[in-house]
Amino acid sequence: MRNRSGWAHRHPLNNADRTGMDTKTWAANNLAARLLAKPWSRQSVAATIKAECPHLPPPDRRALGRHILPIGQPYPPAPAELATHIRTCEHFRASSPRTIALTPPIFAPIHAFANLPMPQLATTGVLAAWLGLTAETLRWLSDERQFHHRASSPKLQYYRYAFAAKSSGPPRLIEAPKPTLKSIQRRILDGVLAPIPVHGAAHGFVKARSALTGAQIHAAEAVLVTFDLTQFFPSLAYPRIHGLFRALGYPHAAARALAGLCTTTTPATIIGNLPPAAQPLHAIPHLPQGAPTSPALANLLAWRLDCRLAGLARAAGAHHTRYADDLAFSGGPAFGRALENFQHAVAKIASEEGFALNPTKTRIMPASACQRVTGLLVNQHCNTPRQAYDTLKATLHNCARHGPNDQNPTNEPDLRAHLAGRIAWMAHINPARGEKLYTLFDAIKW
Repeated sequence: MRNRSGWAHRHPLNNADRTGMDTKTWAANNLAARLLAKPWSRQSVAATIKAECPHLPPPDRRALGRHILPIGQPYPPAPAELATHIRTCEHFRASSPRTIALTPPIFAPIHAFANLPMPQLATTGVLAAWLGLTAETLRWLSDERQFHHRASSPKLQYYRYAFAAKSSGPPRLIEAPKPTLKSIQRRILDGVLAPIPVHGAAHGFVKARSALTGAQIHAAEAVLVTFDLTQFFPSLAYPRIHGLFRALGYPHAAARALAGLCTTTTPATIIGNLPPAAQPLHAIPHLPQGAPTSPALANLLAWRLDCRLAGLARAAGAHHTRYADDLAFSGGPAFGRALENFQHAVAKIASEEGFALNPTKTRIMPASACQRVTGLLVNQHCNTPRQAYDTLKATLHNCARHGPNDQNPTNEPDLRAHLAGRIAWMAHINPARGEKLYTLFDAIKW
């Protein structure tokens, strides 16, 4: 025990009246810090309340636990939010201020993520060292001071911006991180996000899955219906990213830095070029389309969406897949007869999970029409559209006959690599067609 001139007497938490902090606020802050330093479970919360509030009768401690637990579902809350919530409980009463034995933050994942091989980064200092950064650089790149949306000079911006044309609708904004941030995001992707399993319905940006594996599930079905989730990446905002990292076990400050590294706020000079409906989503921290971490985070945050849509599909006797923002469902004649109610249910689930459908892109395709999923035909078996094959075949033929210099209408910087990639994709879907295309490709004199 220190004497009256020591630290214990001078510490502001032991002199609440000097700092303007009343005793109840001090006690609530202390209890919140203790709760968040341990795994969030019913047993842990009860044990912490018993240890920190021995002055409360057992019925009051149990009632306080029942009051606290729901706010931590599905993710533990921020310290200030939890402390405020504790103060509102009528069963919470503070004892007199006393010395706090400060407990360092610990890595404490929820049960579902408890055994995954992730780095245990309990503080921002440990996180910075793991990323090979200084603490100041980590604060800068994670945009802790919310500077990026005000940066008008490209030199001060963390991302490069470009608009990619779409087959329909306004162009899509690509927010590509600059090399330093991109390498950091790849480390987060490989070290933190890659070990986490995603839902079986997700086929985009998942190892051993692809547009082909997703399309094969819908081959030779009586009815196929597809939906498009509008503004898929920008609709996933910072609070959901932070909540995910908290659930993975990272304490509040470390989760905040990780979420900051994986999100961005689009500068005002860029937002003005977006459609009005998309501007509010880009004006707040969101997942950037173009960052290495965004597809993995989006798949993880769409887990509940995938679960609910898969359940809906099973109830309707249908199959379900999702490739990024493309939803596909297929089934027999009974499924086709119930489509009107089914579409309303899909829209309702998407809305409740924080997403929205683009009604102009909903497609209902019976077996008598061309059925397409992620650009592939699935009427009888998976195949590429005949027109795409014929167009590529004609391009290769002209390159072989007239030379490749005049056969680049889209101004590809590396035409040879571009054509080789298109052939490889087509050969992956249809090996017989791929063999014919490779024969033409080999005849080109580069």
